Amino acid sequence: MSARAIYPGTFDPPTLGHVGLIKRALEIFDDLIIVVANNPQKKTLFSIEERIEMIKASLGPELAARIQVDSFAGLTVDYAKSKGATAIVRGLRGASDFDYEFQLNMINRHLNQDIQSVFLMADLRWFFIRSSVVKEAAALGADISDLVAPLVAQKLKAKLGPKANPII
Repeated sequence: MSARAIYPGTFDPPTLGHVGLIKRALEIFDDLIIVVANNPQKKTLFSIEERIEMIKASLGPELAARIQVDSFAGLTVDYAKSKGATAIVRGLRGASDFDYEFQLNMINRHLNQDIQSVFLMADLRWFFIRSSVVKEAAALGADISDLVAPLVAQKLKAKLGPKANPII
């Protein structure tokens, strides 16, 4: 029996921190579905299609062959159940992440006790990275080429204009 997990998130944009978490999740689970959230309450810079494209490009061919990338709108536990997943992978950077993720875990456990949450600490190298910080830095012209895949840096530059000048 293979263990399937989902890794949901906004991924706006996907960072190398996300990629690190995906690699580590693949050491634990046989099958991983990256799930791009369609949350109308969040104002995103990139469309779902762009985020899916950037995730696939960020992973490279050998990792991309081992995962699926999908999108959803609705309850994460419902999506997980519909795909036969037994776990939701979440990344933690610090105490503030823990508080938020703990609350999500508790509501998810209330909704479906068959779906487990698995928390992975961010790699030390990516501990400070948030998609929102990457977007802000890129908008101010910072070099973010060591924080995201090349395609993501290109798309950030295209979306944010001439001041966004990541070295690519």
